Amino acid sequence: MPLLTRRRFIGSGLALAAGSLTRPRAHGAQARPAPSQRITLGVIGCGNQGMNDIHSFLQDARVQIVAVCDVNRESSDYWARRPGGREVARRVVEAHEAQFLRSQGYRGCAVYPDYRDMIARRDIDAVLIATPDHWHCLHTVDAARAGKDIYCQKPLSLTIDEGRLMRDIVRHHQRVFQTGSQQRSAASFIRAVNLVRNGYIGKVREVRVGLPGGRPDHAQNGEQKQPVPVPAGFDYDTWLGPAPEAVYAPARCHVNFRWIYDYAGGQVTDWGAHHVDCAMWGAGVDHTGPYMIRNHGAEFPPDPLWNTATTFHFEAAFAGGLRIDVSDRFEGGVTYIGTDGWIWAGRGSIKASNPKLVDIPLKQTDELTYASRDHFRNFIDCVIARKDPAAAIELAHRTNTVCHLGNIAFRLGRERLLWDPVQERVLDDAAAHAMLRRPYRSPWPYPQI
Repeated sequence: MPLLTRRRFIGSGLALAAGSLTRPRAHGAQARPAPSQRITLGVIGCGNQGMNDIHSFLQDARVQIVAVCDVNRESSDYWARRPGGREVARRVVEAHEAQFLRSQGYRGCAVYPDYRDMIARRDIDAVLIATPDHWHCLHTVDAARAGKDIYCQKPLSLTIDEGRLMRDIVRHHQRVFQTGSQQRSAASFIRAVNLVRNGYIGKVREVRVGLPGGRPDHAQNGEQKQPVPVPAGFDYDTWLGPAPEAVYAPARCHVNFRWIYDYAGGQVTDWGAHHVDCAMWGAGVDHTGPYMIRNHGAEFPPDPLWNTATTFHFEAAFAGGLRIDVSDRFEGGVTYIGTDGWIWAGRGSIKASNPKLVDIPLKQTDELTYASRDHFRNFIDCVIARKDPAAAIELAHRTNTVCHLGNIAFRLGRERLLWDPVQERVLDDAAAHAMLRRPYRSPWPYPQI
């Protein structure tokens, strides 16, 4: 069916079939809707998080992954030496599909080295983007223009200008966009945010955000920083994409790209996309931004390849007296500090200055925040309903902006940065404002609205 017609059919058909989705088949899997009632998914990026997300999406019987794309055919250069690449993803998807009857029309999972060929398919409803940060903008822009809904891993973008562009294009094409900031679907953070926003610790003036420091060697290849030949099956030039020309080294790609400023922002953006996000969410400032970045500092130990900050701290000052402090020295997670106490939330746990707050029933008059219990199912629910999901692109862009401003302040050594959250520009500092955007390497054009 044409895409819009098919989606309208899905919206009505899945509502009628909702009961059947929870009835297990004899082999323990969920009963599956008819092919015309499924959300078809294409995957761009089949490495560490891409493989994790593939497994998560396959738990939803409404989803069928019909195509996967990666510039790497297959290798074990990923997290803890685990295998990844498009052929690994294809085998995982096809093994999952084997549990369903072939008579349902399944013909295999298509494999693509070039994402543009995959998103040109009219039979794909949505895409998962799980590529390095420097590719998120081009992948998102092209997918939105091709009429696809998008689940994009965090951090949203490599630069503030890219994030603004992505947001505007997603809105223009009326796409559903979920960012992989899955803590917005975690019970501990939802609980903490509900308590904080309903005044259980009084007025919040400060939020402390604890992020990891260092440059961990996730791929166990951190000693391989010298140039070597590009492995067979890996299109390294396309992996670089719009980033500057650079010689290949194993420690540059796949996982540890996080510690290279040409492709990412280190721990500040990698983990800040989670914890700064929840700090702004709980404080009620996730639709705006700070007016100043101040009291910052960072260390950049010399290294032949990795160049992001290993220790850091900065303050983001918001209108009304709120301060969000970000540091690798705080306890990991988010601590909301109010006039009547504090609440800390981490992954899977919560604690408070008054222990009774952890389990106290919320009042019927409390205003509850967005409730999502599964980040991937929430995205599919919203694709069907045509609604904003838990981690919509505006929220991700605002979080990302704070993290990028912190990195800009570090790198320039400014005493402070003044920021206009409405116009989204640095004030009275041309060098800092210029860092909101980076040039693209030819032949990749910088996207335009």
